Amino acid sequence: MTTPTTARDRAKAERSDAILHEAARLFAARGYNGVSLEDIGAAVGVSGPAVYRHFAGKQALLGAVLVKVSNDLVTGGTVVAAASAEPEERMRSLIRFHVDFALGNAEVIQVQDRDVAHLSDEDRAEVRRLQRTYIEVWIEALAPLLTATPEELRLRVQACFGLINSTPHSTRATTRAHTATATVLAAMADAALRAAT
Repeated sequence: MTTPTTARDRAKAERSDAILHEAARLFAARGYNGVSLEDIGAAVGVSGPAVYRHFAGKQALLGAVLVKVSNDLVTGGTVVAAASAEPEERMRSLIRFHVDFALGNAEVIQVQDRDVAHLSDEDRAEVRRLQRTYIEVWIEALAPLLTATPEELRLRVQACFGLINSTPHSTRATTRAHTATATVLAAMADAALRAAT
């Protein structure tokens, strides 16, 4: 992504970010089918048709929300994993990263879980590709810590994601904001990854 260079480009980028944020919030609250472009535009102070200056339509906007979050996970997870040479610390850092991400992006996780079926084929394929890449980052981090087949490592990682990502559905925003919530969730995720067979 290129960095906006002019004031006009920066303003357009900020408006696009605001539209993405409000779209995620509204999709989470009402579901994809319960939200119109007019609703999203009104939330950022523009008309529904003005949203078309930034996104081709509601489906493209959903795709932008979910592709961005998947990209952010891959980019952030890769940076976190590369920053720790010691396997135990690398795994702990990845867990903390994902817990913080889930607690801070509850709305997008809700949209991902419920509305992925509404994506275009192209955006769905890209989200799936990015998810597989992110899973591989975790598998590579977990492999030195356990004697397990690749299939078992994948199962453990995906089950761990399920545990962490369930939090937006089972907690209130005030609970997610507490430091203790992140600490408990990280401990549970670590235990789930290493559960004895």
